[in-house]
Amino acid sequence: MALAGRPARRMFCPMPSADRPVLLWYRNDLRLADHAALAAAVASGRPVLPVFVLDTAAAGAFAPGGAARWWLHHSLAALTDSLAAAGAPLVLRCGAAARILPALAEEVDAEAVFAGLAPEPWAANQEAAVVAALAANGIAFRRFRTASLFRPDDLRTGAGGGYTVYTPFARAAHAAAAAGRGPAPPRPPPARIPAPPPPGSDPLASWKLCPSAPDWAGGLRATWRPGEAGARARLAAFLDSGLPGYAGDRDRPDRAATSALSPHLHWGEIAPATVWHAAAGDSPGAEKFRAELLWREFALHQLHHHPDLPERPLRAAFAAMPWRDDPAALAAWQQGRTGIPLVDAGMRQLWTTGWMHNRVRMVVASFLVKHLLLPWQAGAAWFWDTLVDADLAANAASWQWVAGCGADAAPYFRVFNPVLQGRKFDPDGAYVRRFVPELARLDSAFIHAPWEAPEPVLLAAGIAPGVSYPAPIVDLAAGRARALAAFAGLSAGAAA
Repeated sequence: MALAGRPARRMFCPMPSADRPVLLWYRNDLRLADHAALAAAVASGRPVLPVFVLDTAAAGAFAPGGAARWWLHHSLAALTDSLAAAGAPLVLRCGAAARILPALAEEVDAEAVFAGLAPEPWAANQEAAVVAALAANGIAFRRFRTASLFRPDDLRTGAGGGYTVYTPFARAAHAAAAAGRGPAPPRPPPARIPAPPPPGSDPLASWKLCPSAPDWAGGLRATWRPGEAGARARLAAFLDSGLPGYAGDRDRPDRAATSALSPHLHWGEIAPATVWHAAAGDSPGAEKFRAELLWREFALHQLHHHPDLPERPLRAAFAAMPWRDDPAALAAWQQGRTGIPLVDAGMRQLWTTGWMHNRVRMVVASFLVKHLLLPWQAGAAWFWDTLVDADLAANAASWQWVAGCGADAAPYFRVFNPVLQGRKFDPDGAYVRRFVPELARLDSAFIHAPWEAPEPVLLAAGIAPGVSYPAPIVDLAAGRARALAAFAGLSAGAAA
């Protein structure tokens, strides 16, 4: 992509071997601290030139969605400032990485390219093309673990394959960590990064990652602080006020009990090893939080061993699932207008903040694939566009888990009842009142099932059923029965 405003290319005279720089290719690891590739580049004694390439063509359907693009813009702005404070510019280029990186290496007479491992299948294909192009020019390529606790092949079953059940995977992870093959203690950021004279760079604004008109990102701006400093501040706040009660409160969307670190981890603004070590201890909160970090790692493990995870069910029988085609129901789900308060609150939280509480994610996903009998891929696609933490491995693995077709999946007969889930985990309705203000005055006894409220109660709360708040788009009992029949038929067919 040709972009206006880029300075003319500067040709550098060949440097003495000891002075040839190293390119540091930033990908999903937008930080300075505990960054193995950056540390190795600085330790080489050579000048270091950090670069980020926006290669949407290589990513294809999995290029960042709208909310993720907003986050990426602000994360790159923060990284630019941090690198500049350490003495190095961040070079931004847009286009094919397999073309840009070799050309940039030639432009600055680079000796090597250092980069972190990226887990997505498309990123592996992109990297292979980059490595081949660099090798043709005699330029070395070195990769490091920067975005995960383990390398993709570090954990294998006794038969040498990948794990399909979380518990043995977690046991193997803990055993590897105990044996010294796990995440190393975090390293501080380099105080100074020696850099060569900077070549031309795209202006970040020219990438147009943020929305213009209409500007839908107000809720994102009010909720998040992208960048390494924001990640560290959020971790510190969680360790202080969230971790002690995490085991008991993590399922309560009405409480600020989770870390909300997922977007920072996805973009690599904080290393998972940093978080792992910060949460050390044998308290129930620490143990449960580390287990959640390993769930993230398990999703990466699945994606590595099953590259088609985002598109096809791991359990082949589910390819014949009789999903419904109902655009109106899908739109009502996307807009938080299903008439089911907990579902609507979750979907509106997603639209407003680019994030959703994990317990509610399970509820809204179950509602889509089971009560509405709509394909999990449709839900995954909506999450991909609206989540600031849209992560290919976690998104695909989680949707397949809820749909019952993935690794270690929920059984098909497990259907989350959004009313019971609301009454258990949002007992006073505070979460629903926050994101579904039409119901704010409704008595707590009815807030998760307003259709059960007597008419005088609804009138006193200012609710006109079907007008100020929609009637349910599906009868929960009927939707559950329909789903169970479809899933049971699928299972019977697979066994025949």
